Parts: sequence; structure tokens; C-alpha cells
Amino acid sequence: MAPASEQDAAATFDPLRPKLVRVAYRMLGSVADAEDVVQEAFIRWLATDRDAVLEPEGFLRRVVTRLCLDVLKSARRQRETYVGPWLPEPVVAKADDDPELDDITLPLMMALERLSPLERAAFLLHDVFGVGFEEIAETLGREPAACRQLASRARTHVHADRPRFQMSQERGLEIASAFFAASRSGDMQTLQSLLAADVTVHADGGGKKPAAMAPIIGIDKVMELHAGLARILEKQGSRLVRYGFINGLPGFVTIEPGDTLQTTALQIEDGKVTAIFVVRNPDKLRHLAGGPVH
Repeated sequence: MAPASEQDAAATFDPLRPKLVRVAYRMLGSVADAEDVVQEAFIRWLATDRDAVLEPEGFLRRVVTRLCLDVLKSARRQRETYVGPWLPEPVVAKADDDPELDDITLPLMMALERLSPLERAAFLLHDVFGVGFEEIAETLGREPAACRQLASRARTHVHADRPRFQMSQERGLEIASAFFAASRSGDMQTLQSLLAADVTVHADGGGKKPAAMAPIIGIDKVMELHAGLARILEKQGSRLVRYGFINGLPGFVTIEPGDTLQTTALQIEDGKVTAIFVVRNPDKLRHLAGGPVH
């Protein structure tokens, strides 16, 4: 049995853990890294004079954010040597599972990657989690006015990647279902009708699974890609695991030839698929292999 002091610490920390993981994941784009950061925050919480902490949630959010900033410094160096396009680790939710997942969609997470770590922290804490600039200033070691500037700059950079078209979850899953059926059966006519003229494909294999080494841009090239994939799938097949929302976008989880676990997320605007995000890197899918992630 854990000591009473550890039990008391956990009693305060555990209800906050999901929120802290959410902050860390959106900062880092990695489920494993987010969970590691939050566990490190718990270790530090155990060593803290907890009686002197007036607001545990704010205190722990500051600890998690600072730990994330440390991780981002090394993560940026790793991204420079990453093989092919980098996508965040997919988090899959069912319809109506958690409406808060929709406020940071996959394209927006990719846009956050282009920000400096401090801009990213200021934007997420203020615009997404509603934290005041006084607390952000204490977290980042900057003046409140400087933090407002950081958030403002970030807002300008990511504005274009905010969702522009509202769409019901049901309609999103309908399009995802039609896309899956057409792309796996080789129905190129139906597939083409679902795609926007400037559609792009981003595939993350991390050098460990076959994937395009650069984004594929334009409907002609995307159709050519899927025609080739259809010929492979005709012989080996693709098994649907489930539909769901992947980082806020409708999509599906599949088992592809070679027993490759894969997620496919669709960015949809005005009823057309404008971007396809595929994650095949097994290192980013370990948390899905054992069952649903909510």
C-alpha cells in the first residue's frame, strides 16, 4: 500500500491527469511523450510542499508546460532528421465521445509545429485552455505583455488552419465511409467525386513503413496514387477496424497489407476532401494496437 502522503498527492493529481495529458499532447503531438511528461509532473508533485500550493491545477499546468518546453527543444532536432512528412500521433475518438477534441484538429496541430515553443505554449494556454496572461507569464518567465504578443503572433500564423466549414459528425463519417469503400474497391469514379481539385495526401511512415516521401498535391496525382493502391488491395485486401474522429477529423483505422496498422483522417471543406492524412509509422500507433483510445 502506498504511504498516506502519496495517496493524498494522488487524490489531488489523478482527477487532473486527463486535462494535463491534453495540454501535454497538444504541445508535443505525441501520446507517449505527453504521458511521460505528466508522470514526471506527478513525481515533482510528490516532492512539492503541497500545503503551500493554493491552486493545484494551475501549479501542475505550469509544471507540465515547462516540461513540454524542455521536450520541444530536443524534439525539434529530431524532426530535422525525420524520414518523410511528420504527422502528430493519431488520437481516435468515437462520435460524441469528447467534443473538446474538436478544438484542435490535425491541420491546426501541424500549423502549431511551425511556431516557436513559446508561441505554441502561449497560444494553447490562452486560446484553447482559457488561461489568463498573468499565469502564462509566470509559466513562461515573461511579462504578460510579451505573452500577449506571443499569442497574437501565433494566432496570425495559425488562423488559416482553423476549420472554415462547419459539418455535422454524421456527415463527416458518411464521407469517410464512402471514401473507404471507393478507395478499397477501386471505384475510381466515386472516389474522384469525393475529392477537391487541390486535394493533398500527407503520409507518415517514419522510414519504417512504405509511404510517400513528400506531400502529393492535386487530384490527378492523388487519383494516380489510389489507382496504384487499388491494384495492390485487390490482391491483398484492407480490413476496416473502425470509423472515428482522428484528431478531430473524420476517418478510419485499418489493417493494410503486411498487417500494417494505419489511420486515415480526412479534412473536408464544403463537402469535398481537401486533405488526406495517413499515419503508418508503427511507433506512432502503439497506443492504438491494444484497443480504442478515447
